[in-house]
Amino acid sequence: MIGTPAHEFRALVLNCYWRNMFETLNDKFEKIVRSIRGKAVISESDLDSTLREIRIALLEADVALVVVKDFINTVKENILGKEVLKSIKPDQMIIKLVQDELVNILGAENQPIKISTSQMTKILFCGLQGSGKTTSVAKLANHLVKSSKKKVLLSSADIYRPAAQEQLKILAEQVQVNFFNHNFNSTNQIVSETLEHAKKNLIDVVILDTAGRQVVDETLMNELIEIEKFFKPQETLLVADALTGQDAANVAKSFSEAVNITGSILTRIDGDSRGGAALSIKSITNSPIKFIGVGEKIDNFESFHPERIAQRILGMGDIVSLVEKAAENIDQDEMETLAKKMSKGNFDLDDFAKQLKQMGKMGGVSGILSMLPGVSKAQKLMAENKISDKLINHQIAIINSMTKKERADPNLIKASRKIRISKGSGTRVQDVNKLLKQFLQSQKMMKRMKSMGKGGIPSDLMQKLQGNLPPKIN
Repeated sequence: MIGTPAHEFRALVLNCYWRNMFETLNDKFEKIVRSIRGKAVISESDLDSTLREIRIALLEADVALVVVKDFINTVKENILGKEVLKSIKPDQMIIKLVQDELVNILGAENQPIKISTSQMTKILFCGLQGSGKTTSVAKLANHLVKSSKKKVLLSSADIYRPAAQEQLKILAEQVQVNFFNHNFNSTNQIVSETLEHAKKNLIDVVILDTAGRQVVDETLMNELIEIEKFFKPQETLLVADALTGQDAANVAKSFSEAVNITGSILTRIDGDSRGGAALSIKSITNSPIKFIGVGEKIDNFESFHPERIAQRILGMGDIVSLVEKAAENIDQDEMETLAKKMSKGNFDLDDFAKQLKQMGKMGGVSGILSMLPGVSKAQKLMAENKISDKLINHQIAIINSMTKKERADPNLIKASRKIRISKGSGTRVQDVNKLLKQFLQSQKMMKRMKSMGKGGIPSDLMQKLQGNLPPKIN
């Protein structure tokens, strides 16, 4: 439930960092939505113009041409077939139909990994070299251990790449799961011995990594076909690099024609501002995107929720993901206490420092903003101010350089104290002033958080965001 004080607090967390993988689409779709929103009557020429803009937006986002054609045709058929143009609120109906079709091509709903309760689950990984396949193996293992408490074994059938085994072994140790160490040169022998080892050690889930190539080739596919036949996986996951756009869709097509792809993992989403791969790959493989990699760290791994992604593309925000992310990374009791203090106006600089640290755990400023509705202007403002984890750390250093009394009562901090604090934190007096100003603005803003549970951001919050951004420190 979002309306509780702790959830209201989480929903308004602003000082975090996360890149928006659909930045290009989001900007264009927000303009398209604004162009028709509020219109009492929409003509067929208006509709053609809107669909043309949507087509251009999708193509510029590097969505596969066949997917764009199907998308436009389906939306147009639904609009005309349901006589939307003659309805009382045609603008809202068109936006809803566009959203529904976005959800459809993204995969309708999240499809979790199928974990057997009665027998060993076998998961096969495939993809091109450099797509982040081996790292994704470890990320999935970490996710399964945390979410299902299953006993996981990792094994590598890559007999070509130097140090492939060593890399997976190091990652297995990092996420604290079992690893099958071998020196076999036959993939069939690797599969056979891996399964035998798993049975002897009562393993619940076996994840098998395979060799990748720089490009799709016949040798790679033939080997993968043989491994799939011998391994008989319940899940075969394709790992694709989101940055490759339409190439990711072409790679997905090649792999899905060779083996039974049951799901995909998109990597390097944090660096992809277009989102074309995400909008193409499900349609191409006819299997769902199950996870996305949003960074290099092991924990930068999230379930893929099509409906939430569609809402982000259309600028509607994603409060559900925001709350879930907060629940995973933030101490509930500490946040409940902090939320109560903030609602009463008893929020001091010690609490502010805790807030900054907790925000860091959630991934960063733009990540939270990408999940809030209608804050694209704030995201652009953040980019202009070059907001980063380094700046957040500077702020924490400034607070740590204050005495206990100063943190409890910022009004004590006058000129001489500011000089001392700036020297102690390696910053400037101007930076201390900016932090204090930001803190005071945060105090005022947090008193108004209850409006978040009643239909959105306060009307003047966007105007205040600029003053609430962390100070730029050179």
